[in-house]
Amino acid sequence: MKRWLLSFLTISSLVLAGCGAAATPTAETAVEPTPATTAAAEVTPAATQATQAPTDSGQFAGQTLVVVSHDSFAISSEVISGFEEMTGATVQILESGDAGEALNKSILAKGAPLGDVLYGVDNTFLSRALDADIFEAYASKNLEQIPAELKLDAQNRVSPVDVGYVTINYDKAAVAEAGLSLPTDLRDLTKPEWKGKLVVENPATSSPGLSFMLATIGHFGESGEYTWRNFWSDLRANEIKVASGWEEAYYGDFSGASDGQYPLAVSYATSPAAEVMFATTPLTDAPTGNLLLPGASFQQIEFVGLLKDAKNPELGKAWIDYMLSDAFQSDIGGQMFVYPALPSAKVPAEFDQYAQVPSEVVTLAPADISANRERWLNEWQETVLR
Repeated sequence: MKRWLLSFLTISSLVLAGCGAAATPTAETAVEPTPATTAAAEVTPAATQATQAPTDSGQFAGQTLVVVSHDSFAISSEVISGFEEMTGATVQILESGDAGEALNKSILAKGAPLGDVLYGVDNTFLSRALDADIFEAYASKNLEQIPAELKLDAQNRVSPVDVGYVTINYDKAAVAEAGLSLPTDLRDLTKPEWKGKLVVENPATSSPGLSFMLATIGHFGESGEYTWRNFWSDLRANEIKVASGWEEAYYGDFSGASDGQYPLAVSYATSPAAEVMFATTPLTDAPTGNLLLPGASFQQIEFVGLLKDAKNPELGKAWIDYMLSDAFQSDIGGQMFVYPALPSAKVPAEFDQYAQVPSEVVTLAPADISANRERWLNEWQETVLR
């Protein structure tokens, strides 16, 4: 999803319906540069793989590919033109609201899909999408180049496109001026010196807010002497600010990007790099940094899938191939401020200088998220807002 100059995704209340009974989640903390997930899948057996899409020049002349997406989809016009020239088709991006709303619309349109492919379903909504059976299995020829730990569906109904990391950003100047030492543990944020200094997003209305909540659940757990609810109760007592969404928090409350009063904000590991890339006056250093505290970083994986009963399924397969190609993948970083799923793809130089892939990320199995999301949100609201 595009991380900059666009509002970050909000979670559609319609998508929250239908979550099942509670179950104790399983979480893992990855410590490799390429983070692991809790539900890695092997390549689909040949019997379940679909035929590769043809990509001969002009093969699809006169056809229109409709890509259903969240509103934050962005890619260079040159990359879009490259696909159109290669296939002879025309590409139409059908923006359909936030990630949850786009998925919900696609589920409601099952049998008469709004487009040929759906992009933007992430691992927090993946189980709902797969349970709704809206995707046709397709194993792209380029999938073998994608790390296995990003492939969360053994049937290849969706293919991973990009990876982002929700984490806590800090305002370097404000922290230094206050004479504060950076926290080294999540629970440090509940200490007196950090009172009234952190802004978070409401997980019921914000994608990064939901991801950060899930990170704390995976880190602290639901049982024991100190649970995730204890942590949030302590944060509330320490006067955290709860914003409705990322744009409000980052551009309204975070002192590192606005005249806000909060030197810490839940954002993305690529946010410091974006500050440099979009600075009005050239900068030699990022004004913000990443805390990367253990248990505070959550991995988001976004997927693309071929919609069942699509009008142009072979064209849709060609588009999925293209999204996983170097040409598309190397454009993702500078357009949507996330990391490409293809390890060999290029990223902006500023990523190497000012953004970090967290060495430790919290992941939860998509099925656990789907089964518990509504309960967790209700418990968060009871703990923090009531």
